[in-house]
This record gives sequence, structure tokens and C-alpha cells, in this order.
Amino acid sequence: MKTPFTRRALLAVAALGLGSMASPALAQGFPNKPITMVVPFAAGGGTDIAARIIAPKMSELLGQNVVIENVAGAGGNIGTSRVAKAPADGYTLLMGTISTHAINPAVFKAMPHDVVKDFAPISLLVLVPSVLTVSNDFPASNVKELIARLKAEPDKHSYASSGVATPQHLGGELFKTMTGTQMTHIPYRGGGPALQDVVSGKVAMIFDNLPSSAEQIRAGKVRGFAVTTKTRSPAFPDMPTMEEAGLPGYEIYSWNALFAPANTPKDIVAKINDAANKAIKDPVIAKRLTDRSNVIVGTTPEQLGEHVKAELAKWGPIAKAAGASVE
Repeated sequence: MKTPFTRRALLAVAALGLGSMASPALAQGFPNKPITMVVPFAAGGGTDIAARIIAPKMSELLGQNVVIENVAGAGGNIGTSRVAKAPADGYTLLMGTISTHAINPAVFKAMPHDVVKDFAPISLLVLVPSVLTVSNDFPASNVKELIARLKAEPDKHSYASSGVATPQHLGGELFKTMTGTQMTHIPYRGGGPALQDVVSGKVAMIFDNLPSSAEQIRAGKVRGFAVTTKTRSPAFPDMPTMEEAGLPGYEIYSWNALFAPANTPKDIVAKINDAANKAIKDPVIAKRLTDRSNVIVGTTPEQLGEHVKAELAKWGPIAKAAGASVE
């Protein structure tokens, strides 16, 4: 269930810098017009915000505007499919996520594209940690006590999510599977209402994106028991990881990555990769991203390709076990 990005691997990536220089063949004249970066979700969400932080620096590095276009719908499939069918010339990119490239293939009965065959990976840009957020009223003070309580009171407690087949939903199902506990899943129409019912104590917990729960945790309205990445979040350095808290092997997070249509020339992919990796490591851009609890990564295209395959292998069985399915 583990992804290939161990702490050691991430440090190695950072040390290498990873900005490969493009060969002079096709990339020499690229780009000579604006580039469209499709965000397959509505404006204002986490993916959109990350894209709008990164795009201006990429524009500066590439010498052409990188324009954000929001194409929402079908859990991200509409915008994602649009990029899959775009010309393979580097002028249409996708800001992909765990939903578009790992969860959707596992839960949609029919997909309009193949997330492996129809895309050229560019770079895994950032990881977005999740956090086990628990109501102040719940009678446990840490992960071990939480697990013990759930085992002692099977089917009595519930967890919230932003909807069926979302990372929050499947994060809860993974927790149940790994701990041998039972909880009732309560899906909401969005993360805001779901978190609010955890704050009020109507629902025991949520496996939320850290940026979403951060303000309520800092205000003392809910408790953050553990972050769900392998390393602690700089935004909450005193909060343990799930492994440190007593559940080794549990790891979930969202992520944002750049993709191009399949068959985009390798030297163009390399030039975009170079600009994207330099952009996220620029001190100003990196601070804006990390202030929002993003973890800076930056990879080679090959590493992103392997990451997608690992995520597909991870989330497919979880979605099947949860019975998560979307027409």
C-alpha cells in the first residue's frame, strides 16, 4: 500500500534538482504562443489555487503566458479528457490530481480516456497531506485510543467525507481495513459541510485535506490526531504522522501533477518539466505553496509515470472493497 516516494527518495529528488535540459530539436522554438493549463475543477479549490501560484513563474521561465482554464465536471473527467484529446504539441497541459489519475479509474464504470496510455507525464509537483480530524467530543485522545474505542463499540461511530468515492471517503475505508474497525460513512456535498458536522460533534471524524482542517485545528474547534504522510507537516510540526501515532503503513494524500497529451515530443516535455520544477522550487513560490500545507516534490517524467501506476494499484482494491462506484 506504500507509494514509491519514501522520505529518502524525496530527499534524493530534491538534491538532484531534477531539471533536465531540453534537446535543441523541437524545444528550441517552443513555446512561441501561450500555453493553456487545464484545471479540471472549479475555480477556488486547492488544485486551482496551486495552479495559479505556479503558472506565473512558469510563464516567466518559458517566455510565454501559461493561462489557467477551469473545465469542471464529472469528478474531473471532462477537463482531463479534453487534454487527452488535445494536439500533442505542449500547448495544452493538465493539472492532474489523485482523483483524475488514480481514484476516478477505480470508481467510474466507464472512463472517457486511459490515464496511463493517453497522457505524457511531466512532473509530480506537490503532495497535499491529509489529517485525521476528530471531534472534540469524541472519547479518545490519540490514534491508539481511537482504534480501541472503535473496536469496543463497532458500528456506533461515523466518519464524514466530501462525497462518495472522494479521497476522504476512501481514506476512511483504508483506515477501517487496516485497523479491523467498523464505522458508518456519511457523505456530504462538499468538504465544508462535512467538516462543520465534525466541529459540531454530529460526526466523529473526517480524513480531511490538511489545508481544509488547519484553521479549525488551530482554533481548537477540532483535534488533529495525525497527518497521513510519511513525514510531519511543517505547518504542524508537533502533530505526529499516522505511523508515529501507531498505524504503520497508512499513507494517504492528495497531489498535483502536470501532464501533457500522449506522444508529446520528449524534448518539449523536458522543457516544461524544467520550468515546472524550477517554478515550485523558487523561494517565493515555494513559500506560498508550503504556507498552504503543500509539500514540494518535483520529479522526472519517468518518476511521475511510476507514481501514477503505484497509485492506481493502491486505490483500485480500496475502492472495490468500499463498493465505491459512479455511473
